[in-house]
Amino acid sequence: MIRIKRLYDPAGEEDGYRILVDRLWPRGISKESARIDLWMKEIAPSADLRKWFCHDTAKWEEFTRHYTLELSEKREKLMEIKRLEREHQSVTLLYASKDTVHNQAQVLWQVLTEMAE
Repeated sequence: MIRIKRLYDPAGEEDGYRILVDRLWPRGISKESARIDLWMKEIAPSADLRKWFCHDTAKWEEFTRHYTLELSEKREKLMEIKRLEREHQSVTLLYASKDTVHNQAQVLWQVLTEMAE
């Protein structure tokens, strides 16, 4: 099972293997307190796409299309997450955004969920 969770929320047993999927390290949290198993910044949206989106919900649909296209070129990283899911039974994709609906982890989760292995 793959879950999504805000990094600032408390870690729990149900999280399983915790992967930070942000390109930049989140503000105000130490690496020790983050309790992440892997920081996969390579799976995050490109710097240009992230800056263009700038958490503007009016751009959400277009951001989703562009990020999905970027993810199609990162099949190896997607397969690594699927492998970790099989190994650990549970993987949690962590993000820092305050917006729990319009963030890259939501798009990544959707792509992983629809992916054939």
